[in-house]
Amino acid sequence: MSNPTAAMLVIGDEILSGRTRDANMHYLAGQLCMRGIDLAEVRIVSDAHDKIVASLNALRAEYDHVFTSGGIGPTHDDITADAVAAAFGVNVDIRDDARAILAAHYQRTGLELNAARLRMARIPDGASLIENPVSSAPGFTIGNVHVMAGVPAVFQAMVASVLPLLTSGQALYSQSLCINRGEGEIAADLSTLAAAYPELSIGCYPFQRDGAYGANVVVRGQARAQVDAAMVRLSELFPEAVA
Repeated sequence: MSNPTAAMLVIGDEILSGRTRDANMHYLAGQLCMRGIDLAEVRIVSDAHDKIVASLNALRAEYDHVFTSGGIGPTHDDITADAVAAAFGVNVDIRDDARAILAAHYQRTGLELNAARLRMARIPDGASLIENPVSSAPGFTIGNVHVMAGVPAVFQAMVASVLPLLTSGQALYSQSLCINRGEGEIAADLSTLAAAYPELSIGCYPFQRDGAYGANVVVRGQARAQVDAAMVRLSELFPEAVA
């Protein structure tokens, strides 16, 4: 049986402008890999309602799970909840359980639960809340879409809340070898190795250090014995390489 599949939709003008470096995709990819859920696609869209709706509908139709990050805060440009509701054709409004969570949080902190902060209690009809132990404002799940904050610490906490609820697949096992030769010099041997192990993923990631070229070759697969066997063969092809 194949692993469940996933996609990620990163939402925010600040990512596309280069002002903010996205860290959430890297974190999510690692967490999904450990649970045997295959992250197959990542898209980044601006804070534009129609673009979010179109991308979300395309991704949720193709993959088992879609994770979004960004756009669920208290400001006018936080429009993800509205776009998700539009994608599912449901209403979105302040919900009592989300309001209660925020009210308790702001009572503890001594801050006012004003109209702007209440925007974070707007939840599409039919969605379930995602716990946020960092700053309380919840994310939500509707259908196969998991809507989370863009702030990395909060995103990570929400991922930790969601993943135990999802069906896992078979985790990937991986090993790597550092070869101090250029890609062109090792490409033929890697092609032969990949043909001999079609069930495995064999990736070549080049680098340049102190004027010399090299590559990190990563072998991934669900069967540990196959990965180990491929690594033995790889080490024989390039005995000078470093694991």
